[in-house]
Amino acid sequence: MALHSAMRPIPAFLSALLLSLTLPLAPALAQDATAAAPQAEGIAEGPIDLQRFMGRWYVIGRVPNFVERGHVASVNTYTLRGGDRVSIRYQFRDGFNAPEEELDLRARVDEDSGNRRWRTWFYKVVPTHTRVLEVAPDYSWALIGYPGREMAWIFAREPDMDAALYRQLALRLRDRYEVNTDKLKRVPQHPAQVGKLGFEVPNRD
Repeated sequence: MALHSAMRPIPAFLSALLLSLTLPLAPALAQDATAAAPQAEGIAEGPIDLQRFMGRWYVIGRVPNFVERGHVASVNTYTLRGGDRVSIRYQFRDGFNAPEEELDLRARVDEDSGNRRWRTWFYKVVPTHTRVLEVAPDYSWALIGYPGREMAWIFAREPDMDAALYRQLALRLRDRYEVNTDKLKRVPQHPAQVGKLGFEVPNRD
């Protein structure tokens, strides 16, 4: 697996640093939920449990931007390095026929924020801030935001998410955190999702 050079795209937690372009309306947000669909009821109360938050998170949806646009199979893996220090490994492909790429980063968590505010360093020198807005009680999904409300991500422990649950989480981003979810796109985690309504278009075939 090859590491990025300084000119390559950067991961979800850092892309807000260079945000300037976004993609149009995401039709998937308007899909109707079914009665049998999973419900996004309840959130983890109190501080984020860092031990439970660690591990593999699939990027299910995001507000596209010019540094992440076109990535597929996007995954963040978090490892606690003691106290408030976290290592982050971001993996993605530019297309499902393209090789996997990865980037390693480091982060520091603000304990006074209930472990919800993070500062992440790109190549150890360029910091940016993100927030863990909400986490499911069982830590099966998470909503990630950025000050300014133009950037947001939907994470999950599994690569697949029911369309109705995705819609509910997107509405939470819009109604509770004033994120412009008209620009939210789903991230293809499987080749069969490419070209479907509401999914981002890969950089490569």
